[in-house]
Amino acid sequence: MCLGIPMKVLEVDGFNARCEAKGIEREVSLFMLQDEPVEPGDHVMVHVGYALQKMTEEEARSAWEMYDLMLAAADA
Repeated sequence: MCLGIPMKVLEVDGFNARCEAKGIEREVSLFMLQDEPVEPGDHVMVHVGYALQKMTEEEARSAWEMYDLMLAAADA
């Protein structure tokens, strides 16, 4: 199963961005979004170090709520 992680863009440097989710920061490639402007404050779906698509803050929050429910069910 492949899992994309919603992350918030903190900084953009060309086709690279520093992104954050749940207090963890990662360098992410924006190469696959080169035709779409990405700016600090945007949210992106990240898989194996690549931003696959932009998403709204609400979509990112909803995804994390679902992930948190799955993790809680796995711990139970």
